[in-house]
Amino acid sequence: MGDKGDGIVVIGAGQAGAQLAMSLRQGGHAGSLRLICDEPYLPYQRPPLSKKFLAEYRDPDALFLRPESFWRDHDVKFDLGAAAPAVDVKARRVALTNGQEIAFDTLVFATGTSARTLPVAGVNLPGVYSVRRIDDVVQLRPALNAAQRVVIVGGGYIGLEVAAVARSEGRTVTVLEAEDRVLKRVTGPSTSAFYDRTHRERGVDIRLGARLVAIAGDTSASGVRLQSGEQLPADLVLVAAGARANDDLAKVSGLACQDGIVVDEHARTDVPGVYAIGDCTRFFSRRYGRKVRLESVQNAIDQAKAAAAAILGKPQAYDPVPWFWSDQYEIKLQIAGLTDGYESETVVGDPASARFSVEYRQAGRLIAVDAVNDGRAHMMSRRRIAEETAEIAPAV
Repeated sequence: MGDKGDGIVVIGAGQAGAQLAMSLRQGGHAGSLRLICDEPYLPYQRPPLSKKFLAEYRDPDALFLRPESFWRDHDVKFDLGAAAPAVDVKARRVALTNGQEIAFDTLVFATGTSARTLPVAGVNLPGVYSVRRIDDVVQLRPALNAAQRVVIVGGGYIGLEVAAVARSEGRTVTVLEAEDRVLKRVTGPSTSAFYDRTHRERGVDIRLGARLVAIAGDTSASGVRLQSGEQLPADLVLVAAGARANDDLAKVSGLACQDGIVVDEHARTDVPGVYAIGDCTRFFSRRYGRKVRLESVQNAIDQAKAAAAAILGKPQAYDPVPWFWSDQYEIKLQIAGLTDGYESETVVGDPASARFSVEYRQAGRLIAVDAVNDGRAHMMSRRRIAEETAEIAPAV
């Protein structure tokens, strides 16, 4: 059985919250539907922020998932620029920073993630940036225009995507990565080596095993100091050290959290009538035999659909083959599956041609594939992984 389906309140209006609203309306929910968002913007796409939006810097509404008229026509109400500092799940009320209190029958957390901060001196100086929201890019773009020397802390997706944009504009770019290879959290050594080489060939200075100890500057960032003692000058510093789940509100509200709000295969929390979806959640994947937290558009959309189905009383179990992508220069990386725990790595094709794939196996099963400039390999791998990872582990 689903919830009564009247008085649905969603905390968060990103990709997941927007998809939930659309799926509920498509599924026949005619009751009240309200999304609370601490940003002043309607739901928008986040992946382009560190890619095309940063490079071209168009009007923010170019990122909107739907125009304002769509939400009005579907009777979806928004509280924009309003944070929710408190939730009483027993009294079924949400308090907003503007003084309002909203009653709900069903509550959905779609609170996403925040950029991880670094415990180093100078991290709050002017001239230090991160990229998670439209307003981050609104501030970063003019600063980047005025900068020649850019230091990026972090060699993951966002760090390398911004490095590609900045270097393509002719700026001097240094990437500081604390690990022994770039993209280590999401891919294997062969793909890491390809991207390391690609960026170095374009003139990016990649420092592996580089530990940041301080950002220098009096009134604004002027450089960075490394654990080795070396100091690098900088006109702009971008911190791209990953993201943390926005689960603090859920935690203080009494929901189970483990670096993410814990949900079941129907996006239900341990409190009846309360759901969570998207980047902020952690759920058990039978496919991978462990709890996972996914930061991807795929997860935001598909888990939102699963939550909507459960709320509408038509539950459908959610256990995806996750997929991700990254655009750097003219090169597209498409990843299917999760590489954690892989036992063998096979390169298919020639990395020197900038069109190849890497297959990862565990106990003989295909669990993940990186496809570089090869959309066909990506699509085929998603089907193959789905078949070979079906029900690896029993439900817990």
